[in-house]
Amino acid sequence: MIGWWARDYAYALVWQVRAFVSRTDPHDFLSGDRSPIVVLPGVYETWRFLEPLIRRLHDDGHPVHVIDPLGRNDRTVPVAARLVADYLEANGLGDVVLLAHSKGGLVGKYVMSLGGGGARISGMLAVAAPFAGSRYARLMLLPSLRIFTPDDPTILALSREATVNPRIVSVYGRFDPHIPGGSRLDGAKNVELDTGGHFRILAHPRVFAEAQLLADGRDA
Repeated sequence: MIGWWARDYAYALVWQVRAFVSRTDPHDFLSGDRSPIVVLPGVYETWRFLEPLIRRLHDDGHPVHVIDPLGRNDRTVPVAARLVADYLEANGLGDVVLLAHSKGGLVGKYVMSLGGGGARISGMLAVAAPFAGSRYARLMLLPSLRIFTPDDPTILALSREATVNPRIVSVYGRFDPHIPGGSRLDGAKNVELDTGGHFRILAHPRVFAEAQLLADGRDA
């Protein structure tokens, strides 16, 4: 497990640096005539953490949308979900597939169930999402991290919203250093990878395969 920790944070560091130096314009990914993808990064992340997946889905013909006002996704889940719902409505998007990492999975589920944008969303791929929170959040001082406590009102409210779960694919590793309780979601399609990590699994081939399967299913 120590090796997984080390490789996981090394991966996160590389992508934090790439996010800082990259000049890629997210608008370059808006072309495509297949089902639209909307990207929801984790807390303190930018969309660039998901760039490898974005590029591959765009190459497959899917327009990929980055929601600039989300920034580093450090707002509360309801506020972030409102930004997402407003974006979907303002751009007239429908049959959307959400591509989410970590906190992005909570934001996505909130939009689908409580945030007023559910009718525009076909499904969501959530990678390492803390659907049941994380007990480590109690040790955090920052309010933007303490929202992940298992008894946080938003976490509890989302746990009661099970009707959207069948439209969610939750992918996670056998060991997650940030979410010791795992990311299994009752009623969803749960995919446990035979590896560990919170960030590094974003590059796992199965994650892209599940994203492609979900997105292609919208085109069927």
